[in-house]
Amino acid sequence: MSKNTKVRIGKTEWKNPVTTGSGTFGSGLAMTDYVDLNRLGAITIKGTTLEPRPGNLPPRMVETRSAVLGSVGLENPGVEAVLNDIIPKVALYDSVLVVNIGGSSVEDYGEVAKRLDTSPDVDAIEINISCPNLKKGGLGFGTDPEMAGSVVKAVRQNTGKTVIAKLTPAVTDITVMAKAARDNGADALTLCNGYPGLAISTRTRKPILGNIQGGICGPSLKPLNMLHVWKTSQAVDIPIIALGGIMNAEDAIEYILAGATGVSIGTGNLVDPTTTMKVVAGIEKYLEESEFEDINELIGLAWKK
Repeated sequence: MSKNTKVRIGKTEWKNPVTTGSGTFGSGLAMTDYVDLNRLGAITIKGTTLEPRPGNLPPRMVETRSAVLGSVGLENPGVEAVLNDIIPKVALYDSVLVVNIGGSSVEDYGEVAKRLDTSPDVDAIEINISCPNLKKGGLGFGTDPEMAGSVVKAVRQNTGKTVIAKLTPAVTDITVMAKAARDNGADALTLCNGYPGLAISTRTRKPILGNIQGGICGPSLKPLNMLHVWKTSQAVDIPIIALGGIMNAEDAIEYILAGATGVSIGTGNLVDPTTTMKVVAGIEKYLEESEFEDINELIGLAWKK
């Protein structure tokens, strides 16, 4: 008898814990030569905003010795184009569909959620709380619990779908932000977005990225985000989707043992577009070779007594 790999995130049931990091996988439609989208627990499509956005000036990505720095700037065609042109195509696959959203104001988030709520194909909304609040001088929504809570509340009031808050790690205590998101209606959390970072060229003697700073991504994040998952899973009682440096099944299982229910693969897709498939297969193999019958038995096992 095969063992259970299904997990629950809010109202959604995933066939396995694996999803895709927003912004590293597009909508998934361009990845079908490498990935069987039906094998994914969930497909998380690229950040969507109320109006179309051109994104940041290039260069948008740079490799450093220890990490990748990304600064795409939420380039997307806007929520109406996503609803009409992208979601119907992704919905043909047998995986939970999660749409990541961003905004420049609380009202933006609420309106995007309201429009996505009209689609029967959208299963969950993931809120990028790292976006700058233009009404407060560009201060990130996710750096203040009151602002983060207001964004989650606005989304919650405009949708009956599963709400996932994607938190920034650039805070003093991630558990404070997690509690603010939970208390305002988040059904689950994604931990975490990229840390802010900078790369400078010794040739030009200027920052390499067009936006000067970007988000640090890749394997160097794993120990940092693992600690966030460990702490947060003991502080709040909602599921966590772990993100940061998951390059293989062992990385994913470590996060699950630390307290994650789901795992999100980002940079791994850029290094090897088949990474998600290898992680799914690796999790299945690990479970088959273990004494455990259900993947849920492993969640937080590293800290549970």
